Amino acid sequence: MASSLMYSPFTLSASKADHLSSLSNTTKHSFLRKKSRSPKPTKSLFKVKSAVSGNGLFTQTNPEVRRIVPVKRDNVPTVKIVYVVLEAQYQSSLSEAVQQLNKTSRFASYEVVGYLVEELRDKNTYQSFCKDLEDANIFIGSLIFVEELALKVKDAVEKERDRMDAVLVFPSMPEVMRLNKLGSFSMSQLGQSKSPFFQLFKRKKGTSSAGFADSMLKLVRTLPKVLKYLPSDKAQDARLYILSLQFWLGGSPDNLQNFVKMISGSYVPALKGVKIEYSDPVLFLDTGIWHPLAPEMYDDVKEYLNWYDTRRDTNPSLKKKDATVIGLVLQRSHIVTGDDSHYVAVIMELEARGAKVIPIFAGGLDFSGPVEKYFVDPVTKQPIINSAVSLTGFALVGGPARQDHPRAIEALKTLDVPYLVGVPLVFQTTEEWLNSTLGLHPIQVALQVALPELDGGMEPIVFAGRDPRTGKSHALHKRVEQLCIRAIRWGELKRKTKAEKKVAITVFSFPPDKGNVGTAAYLNVFASIFSVLKDLKRDGYNVEGLPETQETLIEEILHDKEAQFSSPNLNVAYKMGVREYQTLTPYAAALEENWGKPPGNLNSDGENLLVFGKTYGNVFIGVQPTFGYEGDPMRLLFSKSASPHHGFAAYYSYVEKIFKADAVLHFGTHGSLEFMPGKQVGMSDACFPDSLIGNIPNVYYYAANNPSEATIAKRRSYANTISYLTPPAENAGLYKGLKQLSELISSYQSLKDTGRGPQIVSSIISTAKQCNLDKDVDLPDEGTDLSVKERDLVVGKVYSKIMEIESRLLPCGLHVIGEPPSAMEAVATLVNIAALDRAEDNITSLPSILAECVGREIEDVYRGSDKGILTDVELLKQITDASRGAVSAFVEKTTNSKGQVVNVSDKLTSILGFGINEPWVEYLSNTKFYRANREKLRTVFGFLGECLKLVVMDNELGSLMQALEGKYVEPGPGGDPIRNPKVLPTGKNIHALDPQAIPTTAAMASAKIVVDRLVERQRMENDGKYPETIALVLWGTDNIKTYGESLGQVLWMIGARPVADGLGRVNRVEPVSLEELGRPRIDVVVNCSGVFRDLFINQMNLLDRAIKMVAELDEPVEMNYVRKHAMEQAATLGVDIREAATRVFSNASGSYSANISLAVENSSWNDEQQLQDMYLSRKSFAFDSDAPGAGMAEKKEVFQMALMTAEVTFQNLDSSEISLTDVSHYFDSDPTNLVQSLRKDKKKPSAYIADTTTANAQVRSLSETVRLDARTKLLNPKWYEGMMSSGYEGVREIEKRLTNTVGWSATSGQVDNWVYEEANTTFIKDEEMLNRLMNTNPNSFRKMIQTFLEANGRGYWETSEDNIEKLKDLYSQVEDKIEGIDR
Repeated sequence: MASSLMYSPFTLSASKADHLSSLSNTTKHSFLRKKSRSPKPTKSLFKVKSAVSGNGLFTQTNPEVRRIVPVKRDNVPTVKIVYVVLEAQYQSSLSEAVQQLNKTSRFASYEVVGYLVEELRDKNTYQSFCKDLEDANIFIGSLIFVEELALKVKDAVEKERDRMDAVLVFPSMPEVMRLNKLGSFSMSQLGQSKSPFFQLFKRKKGTSSAGFADSMLKLVRTLPKVLKYLPSDKAQDARLYILSLQFWLGGSPDNLQNFVKMISGSYVPALKGVKIEYSDPVLFLDTGIWHPLAPEMYDDVKEYLNWYDTRRDTNPSLKKKDATVIGLVLQRSHIVTGDDSHYVAVIMELEARGAKVIPIFAGGLDFSGPVEKYFVDPVTKQPIINSAVSLTGFALVGGPARQDHPRAIEALKTLDVPYLVGVPLVFQTTEEWLNSTLGLHPIQVALQVALPELDGGMEPIVFAGRDPRTGKSHALHKRVEQLCIRAIRWGELKRKTKAEKKVAITVFSFPPDKGNVGTAAYLNVFASIFSVLKDLKRDGYNVEGLPETQETLIEEILHDKEAQFSSPNLNVAYKMGVREYQTLTPYAAALEENWGKPPGNLNSDGENLLVFGKTYGNVFIGVQPTFGYEGDPMRLLFSKSASPHHGFAAYYSYVEKIFKADAVLHFGTHGSLEFMPGKQVGMSDACFPDSLIGNIPNVYYYAANNPSEATIAKRRSYANTISYLTPPAENAGLYKGLKQLSELISSYQSLKDTGRGPQIVSSIISTAKQCNLDKDVDLPDEGTDLSVKERDLVVGKVYSKIMEIESRLLPCGLHVIGEPPSAMEAVATLVNIAALDRAEDNITSLPSILAECVGREIEDVYRGSDKGILTDVELLKQITDASRGAVSAFVEKTTNSKGQVVNVSDKLTSILGFGINEPWVEYLSNTKFYRANREKLRTVFGFLGECLKLVVMDNELGSLMQALEGKYVEPGPGGDPIRNPKVLPTGKNIHALDPQAIPTTAAMASAKIVVDRLVERQRMENDGKYPETIALVLWGTDNIKTYGESLGQVLWMIGARPVADGLGRVNRVEPVSLEELGRPRIDVVVNCSGVFRDLFINQMNLLDRAIKMVAELDEPVEMNYVRKHAMEQAATLGVDIREAATRVFSNASGSYSANISLAVENSSWNDEQQLQDMYLSRKSFAFDSDAPGAGMAEKKEVFQMALMTAEVTFQNLDSSEISLTDVSHYFDSDPTNLVQSLRKDKKKPSAYIADTTTANAQVRSLSETVRLDARTKLLNPKWYEGMMSSGYEGVREIEKRLTNTVGWSATSGQVDNWVYEEANTTFIKDEEMLNRLMNTNPNSFRKMIQTFLEANGRGYWETSEDNIEKLKDLYSQVEDKIEGIDR
C-alpha cells in the first residue's frame, strides 16, 4: 500500500481549473513528515484576495500576513522584531517559532512583522516599514542584494540603529552589512579594517569562493581562532553574532526560537536581570544528500545509494541497472526551514516516471564542490547521473551575489551531462505570475535566468509557486511534470545507442515560397544539413537512403523546386487526419479562435493536415510551417500576434508523437516557434511555445552574432543553442566606374603639379557623377576653374568616399557547418580585430601604432580623412594597406601549402621567440612605418595569433554530436567576433550577458561620441538649431555586442548617466547637470524591439525612470525639451507629467515586430498609410516604471503625440555582417514617413544611421547608408558572385536584398532611383546573368522580377517603357518555365 499512497497525489488533473485548485493544496506531502510539523489544511489560494493590492508592481503581497501581535499580559515586556528577507522561506518557520514562544515564555511577549525586499518598492509598504522600525527592539535582514532596495533598507534602519537593542544582518550588500550591531560588536568598518576578523570578508584573488556567503560560513567554522584576537567583551558579542548566524542558517523553528531567546535575553534592557535559557544551535550538514523519505542526510553518495537500493516503497523500475539517474541541486535553507514541498514533488514525479534521484544541497552559495563530490564517481571519474537539474534557480557558484562562471563551467565540464535550471517563483505569488503577460519578475529574470545561462544552464521552467499567506512554496504540477519529463528525455540521450536514436531536423521557409525553403541567416542550409547527415552516418546513426549529393537532397525534399506552398509540390512526409490531429494535440481547440476548425487551409489538402519533409532512416528532415498570416493585410494590423495555426501544431505533434524524435534540431537563424504568443519568460502550460515543443529536447544551430534572438530561443523553446560562424568577411573592393575613379585619383597624385592636374580633376568629377557620387560629395560643375587647394579638396572628398566603399567589410558567400574558413579567408577579420584598441588587455590597435610612428594620432587622421583632406586620406590609405600587408604576412607564415593553419601555437612560439624574423616587422621594414614600436606590435600580433587559432578551430559538428549524446555543451557569449573574439570558436551554447551589467562605462563613452556627432550634424543642416525630439530604435543584439551603447545614447540625449552599485550592476540613474551637458536635454521616443523587451526589461525600467526624472526637473523649458513636451502633452491629455513623459515603447508582450517586414516580403499591402497603421497599432505599448507589474500597456495617444514632435529618426548599425538591406528588421522599425504624416507641418524628419562597425564611428544620413549598402552589396560583383557560388540559396539572398530596398522606399522614401536602375542593368539586362538566375532558382528569380515591377508600380522607380515591357515578358517566361518543370 505504501507505494500507492506515495504516488496518489501525483495523478495529474485533466482540466486547467483542477490544475489551478491543486496548486493551493500545500498539505499534499505533510504525511511524509513528523506529525508535529503538519500544517493545517490551507484554504484555497484564491480566497486570499485581501492580501493583494493593485499597486501595479510585480510583488503585490502584503506584509500584514507576516505580522504577529501577542495578547497583552500584565508586567510582561513586549519585544518587537522587524525582519526583511529576499525569499519567503523563513516566514513560516519564524512565525511558528514566535507563536510557540508567546504560548510558553514567562518573561516576554514577542511581536513580529516581516517584509520581502521587493515589497519595499511600494510607497505605502515602505512607509509602514519605517513606522514599524520606530518602536522595534530588534532588526534582522538577510540576502539583500538589489541595490536600490538595499539603499532603502539602509536609510530606514540607520535612523533607528542607535536606539534599537540589536541589528543583525546576514549575507547582503556591504552597505547593509555595515548596519550590524550587537553590544560592542559592529561591522561599520567592513572592508576597511585591518583586523583579522574582517580579513575573512575580503575576497582573495584566485580563490574560488562565492564571495561573501562562503566567507561567512568559513567564519562560522574558524570561530575559535578568530576570538583569540579580540578583547573579552567584544569576543562575547562576536561569539553571539556567530551563534546567531548558525541559528539563522539552521532555519528550523526550534533553532529560530532559541535565536530569539538568546538575542532578547542578552540585549533587550527590559530583560536584563532575567536569565533566559536557550539551547545551542542544532547544526545540519553544510553540504550533503537529502531525500524526504531517507532516515537522515548523507555525506557519502555510496551510503545514500545503499539506502536507496533497499527501499521498499519504490516501483521496481528504480532498481534496474539502466534506470535514468537525475541529479538535483537544492537550496539548504528550504530544507531546514521545512519549506520543501516543491522539492518533494519533483523527486516524487521523477521516481514515478522511473528515474532514480540523487538530491544534493549546499548551505553556502557555491554548489560546484558538492556537484563534483556527489555526482561524479571518485574512482572512474565518470558521472553517475544522466542529467542535472538545479532547483535553486541560482548560478551554480555565487547565487545572487558575485558569480564565478569559469569555476561553474569547469565543474559542469567534469560532470558532462545536460544541465537544466528550473525556476521557483520568488517575488511573485502563483496568481500574480499566472496573470502576468511578462511572466517572471524582471529582477528574477536577471538573477535566476540570465545568470545560470552564463553557466550553460537551459530550460528555465517555473516549477514552484508561492502562497501569498504562508509564504511557502508549492509545486505547480503541470510544470513539474514538464520539467521532469524533459530532464529524463535529456538524460535518455546519454543512455540510448546511436543506432536507435531518432533526430528530426527542422528547416524554415520565410517568406513561404518554394524558392525559400531552408532560409537561415548566413548559412548554406542544405550543404550544412548534408554535411551533418554524413557526419551522423559516420558516427553510427541510421541515415538510410542518404543521397550522394546535396542537389539530390534538395530535389528529394522539395520534390521539385517549384511554386507556392499551397500546391502539394513539396514532398509530403505524412498526412494527418483531423481526428488524429485532435487526439495528438491537446491544445488544438485553443487555436480555433484565430483559425477556425481544423484542418483549415494552411498546410492542408482540405481533408488532412500535411507534414512536409522526407525521412532517411531515423532522421526526418521537415519544413516548419510559417506564421500563416503573412499574406493577410487585416491580420497584420492586429496589435497582438495570432496563435500558431493547425498546420503548425500538427507539425510538432507529428515530430513528437508519430515520428517519436529523441531530439529536434532546428537548423539556422531562425524559425517562428519561439516567437509564438505566450509569456515572455517563465511560461505557463497555456503558452504556445511550451505546448509546441512539448517534451522533445531541442538543439538549435544559431548564428554566433545573434545572441539576443538565440536567447529567446533558449528561454521560450528550451533550446540548447549551438553557435555557427558567419561567413568570413572580405573588403568590398572596387569595380566598374569606382575602380576607374581610384585609378584617376592615383594619376592625379603623381601628376597634380604638372599642367594635367585640372584636366584629371575634371575627369574625376564627371566619372564621380556617372557613379552617382554627387549625392554623397559636393561636386563642382565640370570645367569650373578651381584653385590647387580646391582641387585637392574635391579629390580628397571623392577619395575618402571610395576608400569607405572599398574597405567596407562584407560576408562573402554563405557558411557551411563544419567548414571553418581557411587562414587567408580570415585575414580581413583579423585586420579588423587589430583595428580596435583593447584597453582592458593593454593592446594598442595596429593603425594607432602605425600612425604613432609617423608622429600622428590615429583619431586625427580619421577626422581629417572624413573631411576630405587629401594628405590625411592618403595617409589613412597607407595605414590601411600596411595593416593588411602585415597581417597577411603573419598569416602566411602560419599556414601550409594548402592554405590551412597548421599547429599555430608551435609556429607562433617560433615566430614570437625571435625578434629578427617576425614576419610583420619584415613587411613593415619596406614601408614608411619601419619605425613602428616592436613591443606594441608583438603584443597585438600575439593576440591576433590567439584569435587566428580560434577562427579556424571547428567545433560546430562536435558540439552537435555532444548535445545529441546528452553531454554538456560549453557556453560562450554571442556577439561580433571582431569586437569580442571570445565569441570564437563557434559551436558553443550561446548566451547573452548579465542584463544588469549594461551600459558599461566604455559603452557610455562611445555613446557620447555618437550622440555629439549626431546632434552636431543635425545642427549643421538646420541653421544651428538643436533637435527637440529624436525617435530611435533599441535592438537586443546590438546592445549585447556593444555592452549597451545605444542604451547609453538615449541616456546621454536626455542628459542622464547610469550609476553602478558595489557589485558593478546598473540599477540607478542620475541627471547630468546642464553645465556639464552644455546643451538642452533632447526629448526621445524609444521604440524597443520585442527581443530587447524580453531580454532587457530592467533597462526599459531604467530608461523610463530616467526620462520621468528628467521631465520633473525644475529647469527652463528651452533647456529641457523632455519637460517642455511632457508639460504640453499633460495639459492636452489631462494627465500628470509623469504619465505624459511616457517615452519607452515596444510590442505587446509575446508579440514581435511591426509586421511591416512581413507585408513587404509578401507584397500584402495596399499603400504606405497601411504600413504606418501597422506600426502604430503594434508598437504603441508602453512600459511604466511606476507600475512595472502591469507589463506592456497600450498608450497609442501618448505615442502619437510624442512622435509628432520628432525632428530626427535614428538607428544604429553595430556589426559589419548585418547592414540595412541584409535583414528586414531595420526598415520594419523605421518611423520616418510615419513621423512626417503625423507632424503638423508635414516636414520630413532627418533620418540618420550611426555606424560603429569600425574604429572610426560615423553618423551618416539614411540615404547615404542605403547608397553605401547598394554599392558594396547588391551592385558589387564580389558580393553577388560570392552569393551565386552558393547556388540555390544564393539567388534567394540577392532577391532578399532587393525586396528590403523596396522596404526602405516604403517606410522612408530614402532610396535613389539609380539604385533600382543599376540593379536592373546588373541582373536583368545582362543576358548571361539573367539565365544563371533563372536556372539556379526560378522561384526566387520570379520574386525578383515581381519586386522590380512592384517598385515601378508603387512609384519608387522611374524607368523606360522598354525595361518594364522586358520585365513583364520575363515574368511570363519564368511562369512557363516553372509550370513546365511541373508537367
